[in-house]
Amino acid sequence: MKNMFVKNTLLLVLLWFFDGLFHIKAQNRMTTHPMIFVGYNYQNASFGEVGGRLLFLKKDNIMYRVGASAMLGSPNGRFAVIPKLQGDILFNFQEDKTLNHSYYGLIGVETTNKYFAPKVGLSFFGILDFTVGYAFQIPNQAVNDKSLKGVNIGVNLNVPLSVYQK
Repeated sequence: MKNMFVKNTLLLVLLWFFDGLFHIKAQNRMTTHPMIFVGYNYQNASFGEVGGRLLFLKKDNIMYRVGASAMLGSPNGRFAVIPKLQGDILFNFQEDKTLNHSYYGLIGVETTNKYFAPKVGLSFFGILDFTVGYAFQIPNQAVNDKSLKGVNIGVNLNVPLSVYQK
């Protein structure tokens, strides 16, 4: 019963997020930029991460990102792949063109079939992200008999694909 409640709650939050995001996009003519990313994520075990993201923005003081990735690691000595969905809001309200506008605060959430984790962090130029959060484990869900609840730390390198488009 708890597991069904958690899944329904996560689905409702994701639907609400996407509805709000696309409603804003339709009203304000936001631009979309696809990205791929690689990174490292510590979640009671070390994981490499690879995935894709979409960056939505109208002006560069607030940006929205949604993405999907795969976490690859070996908790308890056995290889595992964990799918992950994530959403972030990046913000910097500095109105100048100096280095003060090169970093963004980051607030986000990520979810897998094993845990749900809010996170905060810093993003430099929207390309290099440093995040920290806390994972709440979904009941009776572990990876290779290892619990994934607790502090998580992440470092990601985002590569915008719009640079390579003609």
